[in-house]
Amino acid sequence: MTNQENSVIVVMVPFPAQGHLNQLLHLSRIILSYGIPVHYVGTSTHNRQAKVRVHGWDPVAVASFHFHDCQVPPFASPPPNPNAAIKFPSHLQPCFDACHYLRKPVTELLRMLSSQARKVVIIHDSMMGSVVQDVGSIPNTESYAFHTVSAFSLFFYLWESTGKPQVNAEMLGENDVPSLEGCFTEDFLEFIALQHRYLNVTSGSIYNTSKVIEGTYVDLLRQHMKEKQHWALGPFNPLKVPEKSSCGSRHYCLEWLDKQEMNSVLYVSFGTTTTMGDEQIQELAIGLRRSNQKFIWVLRDADTGDVFNGEVRRPELPKGYQDSVKDKGLVVRDWAPQLEILAHPAIGGFVSHCGWNSCMESITMGVPIGAWPVHSDQPRNAVLITKLLKLGITIKDWARRDEVVTAAVVEDAVKRLMASKEGDEIRKRAAEVSGAVRQSVAEGEVYRKEWDSFITHIIR
Repeated sequence: MTNQENSVIVVMVPFPAQGHLNQLLHLSRIILSYGIPVHYVGTSTHNRQAKVRVHGWDPVAVASFHFHDCQVPPFASPPPNPNAAIKFPSHLQPCFDACHYLRKPVTELLRMLSSQARKVVIIHDSMMGSVVQDVGSIPNTESYAFHTVSAFSLFFYLWESTGKPQVNAEMLGENDVPSLEGCFTEDFLEFIALQHRYLNVTSGSIYNTSKVIEGTYVDLLRQHMKEKQHWALGPFNPLKVPEKSSCGSRHYCLEWLDKQEMNSVLYVSFGTTTTMGDEQIQELAIGLRRSNQKFIWVLRDADTGDVFNGEVRRPELPKGYQDSVKDKGLVVRDWAPQLEILAHPAIGGFVSHCGWNSCMESITMGVPIGAWPVHSDQPRNAVLITKLLKLGITIKDWARRDEVVTAAVVEDAVKRLMASKEGDEIRKRAAEVSGAVRQSVAEGEVYRKEWDSFITHIIR
């Protein structure tokens, strides 16, 4: 390492779920562009997962990161349960609990890097607080918590947990904010409480959001946690997606999209932690077919703790379904490059679970959302998208989360989003918000000021 006395190193400690791995990988790319070395720490399985699923930028760039593969004892990696009452991916809990074993190797790495650099900056997922709890005892180090959820969702979570104090801002009415009932399992709520116990030692918080998108709630978080510094550094995902990677390959669904008209295709995907029951899959399939709109449907089970091992359930479609929609629809059974799909001009709408990663990608690419939340922060993100930002419509209301969404409801929602005046108006607004976000990144003082403030702060 050159000029060790003056050097600053950033160490990323992600949480082992795709939407979390992905966001910190995108953030690593931006920090590296400032000439600051980045170390990315995780289990060998999850580091491999992060690298294999890089999309929206050239995978060759990943070679510039320093990946550290830590070993943890074997953990159970059961399949997801499509019939669980609470749809949170509880099958991943053994994987989450295994993170406890990262504390020792991460601490050893930080001690080693601390002896080589003027300063070591740790950016850790807020769900990994216990892993970096020893930072206070290591010289030349400081840590920052990265919150992978929207400022809107995080603010209401903190506001409710502190007795709903009076705030000096115009915010969404309390009755419009869905309850947390059914969002998490008890085991995961205990896990969150444990991790958050260690966040009081951090030097500040980082968010993958933008003041252009939810400035009111970024400001409310700053008011609510005055003792910390806060940086809204999003969007992390690239805004310009390369047509082809350096190896020249493209996913086959992108070739199919090339043949479709602008804004004519609906993208349907529920992320990497959703598993649907057979009855719901049948209803969704029939509703998509009856809508008579073109679609790409990523139909797969939730990731397991180890995505490279174990059998994967292949959800069944109605008999002869793929033949019956072959001129209209494409069903993708494996992982798909979502950012590249959303960036394609043929995409005109997105039926989404409203994970924050998906929301940010959809907002930045100007694609309106049909909101179908399933668990976690998704119900609140859905309200942010539909009621506050007015960038989508509600397909599944959280108050009716235990009900199957019928084919008739799917058909109606798809037509509203893709083939109605209402849908056209939402598409127009989505394009305007996307344009404002892009402008803020390209030449906006607010985005640049946030980033300059953060970089100046960590290299001081």
